[in-house]
Amino acid sequence: MKRLLIVYNPRSSRASDVRSEVLDRLGQFKGCMIGRYEVAPTNLDDNITKLSQFIKDDDLVISAGGDATGIIASNALLKSGKNATLAALPYGNFNDLSRTLGTKSLESVMDKALTSAAGPTERNDQPQRNFYPLEIFVNSKFFRYATCYVTIGMTAEAVSLYNSPEMRAKLKTKFGRKVSSYTNLASWYFKNRRLKQFIPEFTINGKLQSIKTTDYAAVNGRSMARVMKGGEDFHDPVFFRSETDRLANFWRLTKLMSRSILSRIPGSSTQCDVLEFTCPATVTLQSEGESQTFKNVKTIEIRKSKKCLKVIEN
Repeated sequence: MKRLLIVYNPRSSRASDVRSEVLDRLGQFKGCMIGRYEVAPTNLDDNITKLSQFIKDDDLVISAGGDATGIIASNALLKSGKNATLAALPYGNFNDLSRTLGTKSLESVMDKALTSAAGPTERNDQPQRNFYPLEIFVNSKFFRYATCYVTIGMTAEAVSLYNSPEMRAKLKTKFGRKVSSYTNLASWYFKNRRLKQFIPEFTINGKLQSIKTTDYAAVNGRSMARVMKGGEDFHDPVFFRSETDRLANFWRLTKLMSRSILSRIPGSSTQCDVLEFTCPATVTLQSEGESQTFKNVKTIEIRKSKKCLKVIEN
């Protein structure tokens, strides 16, 4: 008997949608045991540890929320070491993980899961595939797995505005989710873009970067911040794409956004990026919309994880 483990945040901006479209529909899937994990109001690491203790072999772990919930579910699954499967449903602001997996509804996920459980069929599809996340090390210490992308610098600092009570209230409205996210980011950008050096002097793999560099990005998934297009690197066990840019310059930002929306986020293929700071630095890093500021940073290393996730993908 398969066990479904639903991971959700009862305080999220779309908690009511999760309840009506996911939790209230679980009874229709006969022959499945149902488990629920409510994200606690503590922090990501605490939730990752707690959830990892619940996961068992053969579980189907469904993240029903935004990318922060996806971080908890994916990191907990990898930390557990169990042979479980991950799926993601889009109940957040940007939903980059579910966009990468192409999953949109509980019914579509369950159709794929049950097809896989039944064994080979005449259908020429692959409901389960391997997903190779990025892993992040700060000062040689493991920090977190990232499924879709990592940014460092100005864009990482901008993410902190989503934690304000005013912004959280706006995100609970449909209009706020679709419009306020970008208008508030634009306002933050024009107020802050020239206030400081967002990434202190550093090298990448030994190459000195321009002092005007404001941002570093490592991209692994199909999208970043909803509108920017990525690729299929999450299927590759070795390579991902990365790039740096000087986004305090509005025209460079416009060029980057236009290219990323119409074609693909620019960058070059790499197996590992080691960022070394000339002097111990204060650096803000974010993955999938969750940011954290570190002090006395000497190195940040980003590479493909040797562990992979088994995922439900459309």
